[in-house]
Amino acid sequence: MPANLQQQLQTLRDQLASSPPLDNEDRLSLVELMQDIELKLAHEAASAPDATLVDGLNLAVERFESEHPTLANTLRNIIQSLANMGI
Repeated sequence: MPANLQQQLQTLRDQLASSPPLDNEDRLSLVELMQDIELKLAHEAASAPDATLVDGLNLAVERFESEHPTLANTLRNIIQSLANMGI
């Protein structure tokens, strides 16, 4: 996994641990997205770009944009890193 993306995922983990409270559904959704990213990267060479992963991240950005802008910005950075990798 590229160092930049790994750093962004760690930033997201840190924000989840310290950010204003998220309900369990939102927190679980973000954890699942992080796991999907990590799985995708582990199998990157063997598969085609995954539009559903990016769609899920974009939906998360929209959901958190107004109440958790820092979290949404971190998600945007992750999306950009994935796009730069061709995912």
